[in-house]
Amino acid sequence: MDAVANNQSAPKAGGKDTTLIYRQSRWTRLTHWLWAFSLFFMLLSGLQIFNARPQLYLGKQSGFEFNNTILEIGAENTANGPRGFTEILGHRFDTTGVLGWSGPLGQETPRAFPAWATIPSYYDLGTARVVHFFFAWILTTTLLVWLIAGLINGHIRRDLAPRPSDLRKLPRDIVDHAKLKFHHTREYNTLQKMAYGGVLFVALPLMIVTGLAMSPSMDSVLPWLNEILGGRQTARTIHFTVMVLLVLFFIVHILMILAAGPINELRSIITGWYRTDPPAKHDQSTERSV
Repeated sequence: MDAVANNQSAPKAGGKDTTLIYRQSRWTRLTHWLWAFSLFFMLLSGLQIFNARPQLYLGKQSGFEFNNTILEIGAENTANGPRGFTEILGHRFDTTGVLGWSGPLGQETPRAFPAWATIPSYYDLGTARVVHFFFAWILTTTLLVWLIAGLINGHIRRDLAPRPSDLRKLPRDIVDHAKLKFHHTREYNTLQKMAYGGVLFVALPLMIVTGLAMSPSMDSVLPWLNEILGGRQTARTIHFTVMVLLVLFFIVHILMILAAGPINELRSIITGWYRTDPPAKHDQSTERSV
């Protein structure tokens, strides 16, 4: 999710055939960490908010008289005592200890997501909403400024927009990633451009839009928004689904960092400096960076 800075080479250290380049600008690193922290607190506070009504629906209405539930997390009494369950599209799974029924041994309580996964850990819907909305506005403002700046300075067109040549390299890029064969260069590879583009231009805007649609105060400002999204309950379901996709993106993102060389990748996003492949290997490579 970061911008590629202007290429500046650093002197080679110890005579090694490697090159340090200034890859990530200060603005890139700042927005990256702002988004990371915002999404972290939004996730955990959002799970607390979800605990207040641990069901997802499709449509404009919800309740016992409607048959439009697609996800439910709860607890039920059984012959073996209280058990937690998760029901997805009519298929029920026992998730005792994690979802529906969790807590220290002998002190379990019925709650969709466990205490360790929510902010705050105890049930407090008011505090969760304050935390959620605070970081939501930070994320929204940062993303809007980043988009405007990226369009003005050409970063989006230059560094993130896939070119025809990138799409031709996509099959090879997939094979290389499957083999954990990475090329460290200044530019992003095709999979990175597609993944980052999906997050920045689809997932995050959709998260923001569905969040606005769930707010009753927005009905008078954007009365048509709920209609476009298929109702407030559908917007809530989309919001939750996007959250799950962002968590999956984060997991893959971390795994790729570990596989590609965590020291180099972390140095890049903390200091801006990134070590590329040796020149000989760089010249032969037809791919781009990991």
